[in-house]
Amino acid sequence: MTCTPTVIENGAPTNLAERAPKEQKCYALLDRLGVPYRRADHAPAATMELCREIETALGCPICKNLLLTNRQQTDFYLLLMEGDKVFKTKYLSKALGCARLSFATDEQMEALLDITPGSLSILGLMNDPDQRVRLVIDRPVLDRPEIGFHPCLNTSTLAVSTGDLTGAIIPALRHRPTVVELPEEAPQSGAEELRIEN
Repeated sequence: MTCTPTVIENGAPTNLAERAPKEQKCYALLDRLGVPYRRADHAPAATMELCREIETALGCPICKNLLLTNRQQTDFYLLLMEGDKVFKTKYLSKALGCARLSFATDEQMEALLDITPGSLSILGLMNDPDQRVRLVIDRPVLDRPEIGFHPCLNTSTLAVSTGDLTGAIIPALRHRPTVVELPEEAPQSGAEELRIEN
């Protein structure tokens, strides 16, 4: 299966009224903020492997989005990290100072962010007015000039500047990010501890 984009355009789709309400909300937010973006429409891309062709077409990396919860399932975290980076839960758990993290359930994802698996996106935080989900970003994501993510559905991908993400989108979402530095590989004995910033 491939995900070669069928459309690459600037801004919202011309058939906006035919799109799902949750997707329409994403375009409305970006347009209200005056954030420019490129949009690729494509077949459903539920995995990072399927996003590779989209990354090439858009010319920017698509970040990996993971919804995590603590052992008690009382705290939830949306982690943004580079798509090709391997996630190891114990290092993030240690960095955040919480019990061992695991993946949230599909039902929790829908209840908290109104998103189904495979479409998870930072824009889903607009559906979390009570701030039940904590935003966590792995620092290398912020070092990129642009970042790609879905508009809450995985049949489109948006590319925005990282400056607009941190300067306009995240403040509008009202979720102050916690920035972490996750290791590329398991640290060796005596290696420097993970650093964390709020």
